[in-house]
Amino acid sequence: MTARKAEALIRHYFDMCNAADRQGLIDCFTPDGTHYFPPGLPGAPWRGAQAVADGWVWCVENFGSKWTIEKILATPDGREAVIEWTHWKTAIGEVLRGDEWYVFNDDVTRIVEIRAYYASPVNKADPVNALHGFDYATRGFHMEPPEVPGRD
Repeated sequence: MTARKAEALIRHYFDMCNAADRQGLIDCFTPDGTHYFPPGLPGAPWRGAQAVADGWVWCVENFGSKWTIEKILATPDGREAVIEWTHWKTAIGEVLRGDEWYVFNDDVTRIVEIRAYYASPVNKADPVNALHGFDYATRGFHMEPPEVPGRD
């Protein structure tokens, strides 16, 4: 049951990212929650729920960011999970794929930590950053960004 709770929290978090809902994002994290990224992202890691929320709202406003979840695996106790995701930067024509490792608080109601790993080094000259030779379409991955009500 707690594995399902972890999955539901991750899905809610992604809904809040897509909606650019700052308060909704803050509510997904412990106040000191941290989001780690591979090298190259200015200001990373994002420390604190407000910093995480501000970062994703900024991405929506500046990159037209939208996200999809491709896979989720959670531990039976729900304290940790890993996902595969796609980050669609629709305003700049980029796609980034990767994984994230989640750590939750004791009652699996808030995210304590996210560690992001990109599928490949970010290459700004390549409009789709993904694993070379991996057949995303055949494996059932999203090939278009999601429809988000109220957003282009």
